[in-house]
Amino acid sequence: MRQIVLDTETTGLNAATGDRLIEIGCVELMNRRLTGRHLHFYVNPERDIDEGAIAVHGITVEFLADKPRFAEVVHDIREFVQDAELIIHNAQFDLGFLDMEFQLLGLPPFRQHVGNVIDTLREARQMFPGKRNSLDALCERLGISNAHRTLHGALLDAELLAEVYLAMTRGQDSLVIDTLDSGTGQGGVVTAADLSTLALPVLRATAEEQQAHLALLKGLDKASGGKTVWQDDPAEAPGTLAA
Repeated sequence: MRQIVLDTETTGLNAATGDRLIEIGCVELMNRRLTGRHLHFYVNPERDIDEGAIAVHGITVEFLADKPRFAEVVHDIREFVQDAELIIHNAQFDLGFLDMEFQLLGLPPFRQHVGNVIDTLREARQMFPGKRNSLDALCERLGISNAHRTLHGALLDAELLAEVYLAMTRGQDSLVIDTLDSGTGQGGVVTAADLSTLALPVLRATAEEQQAHLALLKGLDKASGGKTVWQDDPAEAPGTLAA
């Protein structure tokens, strides 16, 4: 699966009242692995930047004066994210600005060019209810170093968010990663080992071991007040171990 972790910086907080996108950063994941491919642009918004926004990301109008307009990079952005699943922290904010930028150019909404969208802020609120779930807070909670982050930056934040997302969703997916690591196939395809030539020993339980197992099951049944599920099916009742 191809996923794109995306972040933006803007002139302010509200695209509907004229604020514009000034930076976009994307990193690519393929089958939950960072590929090293990324996309990063600073964008000249052709307007002032709120002082509060500058305090967050440190990007000034003077710095952006010689940077491309959004119209000059939109096709590169669209090509990079095409049909990928997006991972964004507080997705509605970034998507609102990207949709507005596409609208100003008379293009279909940005969201129409991508697949599913995962909002890591929403996911974090479900995983850690009642706790702070900013990117910095998640980095601290999940043991991800962000010591090099003094100001917000779209590419740096996208890279950190990729690590946060992988840590948040490790679970059973880590088994898939381990299998891919140990496989000998090409292009992420794991080659199954041929076990047909191996003489695998079959170790059967002795009568004493079966009796000990039966005693353990009876003890568990007694402790549960006779509510153990194996009592429901005679075929699975204690003492009927397969030969």
